[in-house]
Amino acid sequence: MVAKEELLAKAEEVADQIVRKSKHVLPHVARFCLISTFLEDGLRMYFQWNEQRDYMDASWGCGYFLATLFVLLNLIGQLGGCIMVLWRFKVDIACAVLFFIVVLQTIAYSILWDFQFLMRNLALIGALLLVLAESRVEAKSILAGVPSLGDNKPKTYLQLTGRVLLVFMFVTLLRLELSFMQIIQNVVGSVLMVLVTIGFKTKLSALILVLWLNILNFYFNAWWTIPSYKPMRDFLKYDFFQTLSVIGGLLMVVSLGPGGVSMDEHKKKW
Repeated sequence: MVAKEELLAKAEEVADQIVRKSKHVLPHVARFCLISTFLEDGLRMYFQWNEQRDYMDASWGCGYFLATLFVLLNLIGQLGGCIMVLWRFKVDIACAVLFFIVVLQTIAYSILWDFQFLMRNLALIGALLLVLAESRVEAKSILAGVPSLGDNKPKTYLQLTGRVLLVFMFVTLLRLELSFMQIIQNVVGSVLMVLVTIGFKTKLSALILVLWLNILNFYFNAWWTIPSYKPMRDFLKYDFFQTLSVIGGLLMVVSLGPGGVSMDEHKKKW
């Protein structure tokens, strides 16, 4: 028991060292990973303009004008939102635009009825909430010399909601298979999901999930190995960048911490 506690303490110390040494780089990497799916999809709207327009027209029978408007809205909204997030300009507006795009695509592509895609889109919304939480931290730090009237409640609840929604990504990775490796993956993944959700050993748990997700993402979603003429390439690319965005959200959790509504925060008061 003592050996396990020492090992856990050592792992937490390593995680803290990683965070301290990368504190100036980590938020930028997290933001870039997080907006990657929007950046890729915005560019896809540009390079596959005719295909996307024709698909929407065929799917909804909405006509040339509305189908074109849909593609244009996705292109401008996603690329514009990405630029604003990266430059940290009006981040709240950028997150609102990207949130609108996620909801719009959920309806337009009938993702609402596809459990796996719906869970991933919810995780994507969680990642956006963490970006919004980070912008509120920065806004508060500008007034560092002004006495605070209490906790930053909006930031706290944004972190909590974002953290919980991120976990939906991992629900899609669980498989009901009886192989030894799959059972281990399900058990370990479930434990880490619970730890991130309740905010216990949060930075360590999130870092392990980042490592695990990266391995799974590069192994299962290697879209660059598929010829460009095969439809599977686009599906894998979509999954790859969505997963990368959730990784960005987890890195944001590592950078910001779990927030006030978490076991890690309550432990400090004991």
